[in-house]
Amino acid sequence: MRRVLTIALLLITLPRAVPAQQLQLPMKNDSVKFAVIGDTGTGDSHQVDVARQLAAWRAKFPFDFVIMMGDNLYGGDKPKDYAKEFEVPYKALLDGGVKFYAALGNHDSPNQRMYKPFNMNGEKYYTFKPKDGVRFFALDSNYVDDKQIDWLDRELEGSGSDWKIAFFHHPLYSSGETHGSADLQRERLEPIFLKHGVNVVFSGHEHFYERIKPQKGVAYFTLGNSAKLRKGDILKTNLTAKGFDTGRGFMLVEITGDDMFFQVISDQGQTIDAGSVHRLGKAAPTPTRTAQPVQAGKPAPKTTAPKTTN
Repeated sequence: MRRVLTIALLLITLPRAVPAQQLQLPMKNDSVKFAVIGDTGTGDSHQVDVARQLAAWRAKFPFDFVIMMGDNLYGGDKPKDYAKEFEVPYKALLDGGVKFYAALGNHDSPNQRMYKPFNMNGEKYYTFKPKDGVRFFALDSNYVDDKQIDWLDRELEGSGSDWKIAFFHHPLYSSGETHGSADLQRERLEPIFLKHGVNVVFSGHEHFYERIKPQKGVAYFTLGNSAKLRKGDILKTNLTAKGFDTGRGFMLVEITGDDMFFQVISDQGQTIDAGSVHRLGKAAPTPTRTAQPVQAGKPAPKTTAPKTTN
């Protein structure tokens, strides 16, 4: 029986071969390389498939860490849940020294902040700097209270970083039919983002991928389909630059200088979106523009991709 369990674990955690797809990231020396996953905690075959692809693509793109958009565990937070829904699916990455940084989703227990591999250090919101000039802010979008807003205001003010990247569960802008834009969170968070020059925001919650057209100089990405999927849930709106609601996926990201390159890959190893975001530099903040605005950068080479929603 022990031998059977060992073989099963190996089948789950060993990465499969990546289909012949081109890496569309610059692979610069000393760049910041990371991955994005969201709404992962199912422990089912869909999560495992995405985890396999993520581990296999790391052979091409050696990212150092992964940010998680919340709903990290569905149904419980006992040791067996962490094992089934995190430790086993991502074993190859964890064994390779990849760090994970989690945000809390609406299905997550606050106890997750104490789980060491999530690197939350006991806090529901926190910040970390992988390299000079780039700082991440993990927020708790379940309860955006005055205490968190005051903390965010102080941390952004003192960050001194050109790239200020926020990530949390509920998307401030979304074309999702089931949930849509998180208006209450946007009312509280967006003025702080604009005041201090947040450039990029990653979220989950919606079980699809959507790249939003820059809003007030901020680039927004929703990626909540790294295990769960809500097919056909992206409505036709003026917000969407690119959408994918027919499969699951993850994102690879590289920041070098004033450019952030990204590539979104499906659980079948196919590229579904790729491109870049260019930081324009400092500007005077206004109610309609962030203090460090971005715009769409150079287009990525065309690839064969699954059906997408535009």
